[in-house]
Amino acid sequence: MTVTSDPTSPSASAAPSSSAASAAEGQLTVRVRDVRKAFARPVLDGIGLDIHAGEFVALLGASGSGKTTLLRILAGLEAADSGSVWVPPTRTVVFQEPRLVPSQRVWRNVVVGRRGGRSGRAAARAALAEVGLEDWENAWPATLSGGQAQRVALARALVREPQLLLLDEPFAALDALTRIRMRQLIGDLCARHRPAVLLVTHDVDEAIVLADRVVVLTDGQISLDRRIDLPRPRSVGDPGFAEFHRLLLAELGVHEH
Repeated sequence: MTVTSDPTSPSASAAPSSSAASAAEGQLTVRVRDVRKAFARPVLDGIGLDIHAGEFVALLGASGSGKTTLLRILAGLEAADSGSVWVPPTRTVVFQEPRLVPSQRVWRNVVVGRRGGRSGRAAARAALAEVGLEDWENAWPATLSGGQAQRVALARALVREPQLLLLDEPFAALDALTRIRMRQLIGDLCARHRPAVLLVTHDVDEAIVLADRVVVLTDGQISLDRRIDLPRPRSVGDPGFAEFHRLLLAELGVHEH
């Protein structure tokens, strides 16, 4: 497999797929071509995907469809069997679990492993303020709620000013009310920082509320790549929301009665 962290190279900036070309006018940030990965069986079977700077893409699919595998390949945590991938050099991941270091205070967790830029404490304080935790910088991770811990993980990802933000079901372990608040926070922060975003989720409503595009993986291939052309902010009561909801559920093999 060819992996390049310079998506602006001539080969990577060749004409993108039609769905991506109409999706955004920004610089190409992610380019995936004919990526294949198998474990006991094929998981990704010739995947092709473009994501542009500032574009928010939600990735849906049944369990075992390869969503997290694709995300891990983009993150550099997994190697594809074949194909080519261009990704930016600065990319970060927020997982389902916050993965905080219990022996480090909150502000140190935010800047753990970070190099360069402003002093660690000042950078951590600014990032925590963005997620509404400026008063918790000296707290220990064990004292945080699930939603607070996930906000620290988000601050840790954004403090690095990534060109690509990878979100692996970051709200799955949260209660319903906290999920709604985190959706709003993610939407606001991504609109402010404008990274390219790939969100892996099982939640159709979440995908429609947050994403510019929704991609569905079925049997190792992309079966749907659709723009969500609804005005923002979005809610389930918006005109057109139900239409996208039915479309995506049908693509996932779920038919409403």
